[in-house]
Amino acid sequence: MIRVPTLMARAAAAILLASLLVLAGCHRGVSKDDQAASAASQSKFDVTLKAYKSGQFLVDGAVLSAADTGSHFAYLKDQGKLPKTVLLVPSDDSKIRDAHLGFMARMALDYGFAVYYDKKGELVRLNAVEKDARVLEDTPQKAALPDRMQGKEASSGAYDPQTQQ
Repeated sequence: MIRVPTLMARAAAAILLASLLVLAGCHRGVSKDDQAASAASQSKFDVTLKAYKSGQFLVDGAVLSAADTGSHFAYLKDQGKLPKTVLLVPSDDSKIRDAHLGFMARMALDYGFAVYYDKKGELVRLNAVEKDARVLEDTPQKAALPDRMQGKEASSGAYDPQTQQ
């Protein structure tokens, strides 16, 4: 059995403790920094949208289809409040999919704002020319019209309470 002098054992323990403290000091709280960085980066953008299921978007807490989101930006354009930069982030329910990027590319071309999105933790500017810009479409699961409404337009006639059943 090898005997280690007491002074040498204490020095080795002190070096081990010091290296542990140095390593602990180098460790970053990743989740804390990521939340702070994302909050700081979101404040640099005029509008922040969240990607939602089936190509939909969360806009100010409301779930909107791509067409409705485009209408929202058309309204902002009419009011003179069209944003210059838009940030697209994943929501708790869905990540950013190609459909979201295609719809945002279409809106970027139509309204002239810059779109940024989170790609594996890095903010990337969406290039609307390279990305396949998709035609804005409404929710794909539309309900069928009843037979009595087939072939009628919303503006085809005035409201008549006596014809109501």
